[in-house]
Amino acid sequence: MTTERLMHILRMNLRRSSSGRANYLKKNHLFAAIGDQVKYQPRMIPLYPELIKLHSNIMVGAGVRFVTHDAVHTVLNRMNIGTFPEQIGCIEVMDNVFIGADTTIMPNVRIGSNVIIGANSLVTKDCEDNSVYAGIPARRIGSFDDYVAKRQKGGYPTGSRNQRLTQAQQQFAWEYFQQSRDN
Repeated sequence: MTTERLMHILRMNLRRSSSGRANYLKKNHLFAAIGDQVKYQPRMIPLYPELIKLHSNIMVGAGVRFVTHDAVHTVLNRMNIGTFPEQIGCIEVMDNVFIGADTTIMPNVRIGSNVIIGANSLVTKDCEDNSVYAGIPARRIGSFDDYVAKRQKGGYPTGSRNQRLTQAQQQFAWEYFQQSRDN
């Protein structure tokens, strides 16, 4: 890791909020592009961040990894069967995307607009617009519009902007949890 990259990681980690980290990346031109209303929870800056574009209204969950290269060449080059260069690839995330915690996005992937990626997914191929993806490897499991309609119906426990739950919120969440097991 270069000293410059390490210093950016340290400075970025001083930002307490995901918006602050995204603004730091944007202000310092570390990614190829970062749009408006981006939240970036990861604490690491990927190798070759200039190969990553994040458009607008994006939430990148904690522990998400953007992989812009491979390291297979190191093994191949030690085998004395030829000279192999490091391969690199771009990643582009379009508008209105949620990327769940601990997801890995591999090189040469475009995530379309209005997409939700479930937590701990491995994205190896492009994700089409208006879709929900999850799994290893990530597969389309539904439509964005169906997901939004389900959320609009409500009835789910809800959190708080100040990260503290009232006693009533806690009680409702536990009742909802138990009811979902009783049915």
